[in-house]
Amino acid sequence: MRTEDYDYDLPEELIAQNPLALRDTCRLLSVNKSDRSVEDLHFSDLEELLRAGDRLVFNNTRVIPARLFGVKDNGVPIEFLFTEKIDSLSWKVIARPAKRLKEGILVTICNSNDEKLRVVKALGDGSRIVRLESSCQDSDLESVLEKYGHFPLPPYITREDNEEDRENYQTVFATRKGAIAAPTAGLHFTDELIEKIKSAGVDISFVTLHVGIGTFRPVKTGDPRNHPIHEEYYELSDTAAEEIVNTRKNGGRIIAVGTTVVRVLEHCAGISDGNLESSCGTTRLMILPPYEFKIVDGLITNFHLPRSTLLMLVSAFADRELVLEAYQKAINLKYRFFSYGDAMILT
Repeated sequence: MRTEDYDYDLPEELIAQNPLALRDTCRLLSVNKSDRSVEDLHFSDLEELLRAGDRLVFNNTRVIPARLFGVKDNGVPIEFLFTEKIDSLSWKVIARPAKRLKEGILVTICNSNDEKLRVVKALGDGSRIVRLESSCQDSDLESVLEKYGHFPLPPYITREDNEEDRENYQTVFATRKGAIAAPTAGLHFTDELIEKIKSAGVDISFVTLHVGIGTFRPVKTGDPRNHPIHEEYYELSDTAAEEIVNTRKNGGRIIAVGTTVVRVLEHCAGISDGNLESSCGTTRLMILPPYEFKIVDGLITNFHLPRSTLLMLVSAFADRELVLEAYQKAINLKYRFFSYGDAMILT
């Protein structure tokens, strides 16, 4: 297996820098695995591709404003990306520049009332653990991030984040705080579209996976099986597991809304010999071809970066040639790519 086999050429102008004004007006590329057809639709056509008795499974994670800017005592600016909560005052972060950010150094948070972060540990992977030092006894790092943090837009969005991103880069069903990137397939859904789909006899369930730094990590190894993937926290509740199992027993399809949902369901099935049972913890599951899917029958997803683990997951679900053919058609049709871009459905 070669990473280079999952490459494609994307014109830069097709990388969406902003969302559409209305979430569900994006385009939808429908890929049928059985007859290998690829059809150009709109997301509002989704209801026609679903059947009564199917179940859509969403990721209800909520993105936190995880980027924070500060300055060292010598005036050097520092940018932090908060990746993992240790306790109410301490988090694991990725810092830029990190080279001279040694243990004990204080960084003042920009635009704050002299709130400071102290570097308490430098980790072997280049990340740091920082601790909030505040004059306000009621302060914790989550509230500091909400007040002074910026939304962690992906690096291929070249503009700065703005106030609109706090709503746009969040699904309408986001309730569980903890992600540093949105589960972008869910961004296309509105409350109205969900109600319309439910009225047509399609059921819905929710799982949680807090999208972590791994989503931004390109595959740099020649063989993707050697690519180190970061663990991410997930939850599959008793209720969701029971709903999904019953849908399958009754002949309905499980349609995962996003690759994050695929990873939760397939991870949980993998640790229980193919049976789906409730679970919570962390997963490092990386799905590469060939892979036998145990739970997921359909996938709604955005278009992914070349040579990425997510493109490989989609290729495992359909097949590499069909997926790359679909991507080329999307490019020819001027689809919008990546987080704020258009969508595809594979059934």
